[in-house]
This record gives sequence, C-alpha cells and structure tokens, in this order.
Amino acid sequence: MRRTRLFTLAAIAVLLAGACGQQESEPATAEEPAAAPAAEEQAPAALPRTTSPDGARVFFITPADGDTVSSPVRIEFGIEGMNVVAAGVNEAHSGHHHLIIDAGLPDMGLPIPADENYVHFGDASTSTERELAPGEHTLQLLLGDHLHIPHDPPVMSETITITVK
Repeated sequence: MRRTRLFTLAAIAVLLAGACGQQESEPATAEEPAAAPAAEEQAPAALPRTTSPDGARVFFITPADGDTVSSPVRIEFGIEGMNVVAAGVNEAHSGHHHLIIDAGLPDMGLPIPADENYVHFGDASTSTERELAPGEHTLQLLLGDHLHIPHDPPVMSETITITVK
C-alpha cells in the first residue's frame, strides 16, 4: 500500500512538472544507449478521479457555435451543478475550467496538459480574452478537479466552432 502511494505521488509530481512546461532530459547519444524503462514507467497509470454529480455541466455563454468574431476573442464560461474553485482546493462538487483550443480531449485519467491548446484557469476565472489567428477554430471546455484531472464522468462542453475575421 505504501509503495502504491509513493508511486502515485511520484506520478503526480512527474505529470504536474510536465504540465508546467519543464524540459525533458537530453536524449541518449549513439555512444550512450538509453536505459530500458522499468515496467511501471512504460505507461503512466491512471490516477483516481473525483466523482461529478448528476446533471453537472459546463458550457459557453459567449461565443456561440458558428459565430464570426474579432481577435482578441472574449470567451465566457458557464457552469451548472458544480462550483468553480481555484486549483488545489479539494472541495466536493467543484473544479476549475480548462479551455481546449483546436485540439481533442486529453487522457481522462491524467492531469490535463498545459500548453497553447490546453489553457488552465486554476485561478477560478470564468472568462478570458484570447488572441486567435484569423480562420476557423474549435473550442471546448473541460472541468478539472483540484489536481487538474477530469471528473468521472467528465464535465465538458460540446465543441463549438468559431471563425476569427
């Protein structure tokens, strides 16, 4: 049991470090072959997921699917059946928003990535303005728990498509 907890904590630390943009180590050269990873390290184990209540949902207040907008794009997030709290706050029926731009859903058993396609609102924000290049873009909301892991079942919006003029 203790070993499992230590592995889980280590996995969380590695995943969160990756989500914070830390660089991976240099690849092995021809003179130094890479060591074979341990069986435990080959694939990250799914982490425990926080249960979401029935009927919980997130959605876009603005823009609407099919809208043509100017950059910066004003985006407002709606939520029903749960509360928005800052990342790190472990409170029942709560989480914080993640905006997915021009990308698919992440692995639901791991923390949501943090990059230009997966934008975190760990400060409990419910709106943002984003610079987007002219053209068509897809947007989706995904609620994450205190550790940025999607709930079970996931609380996510429909994907919308907007055009930036």
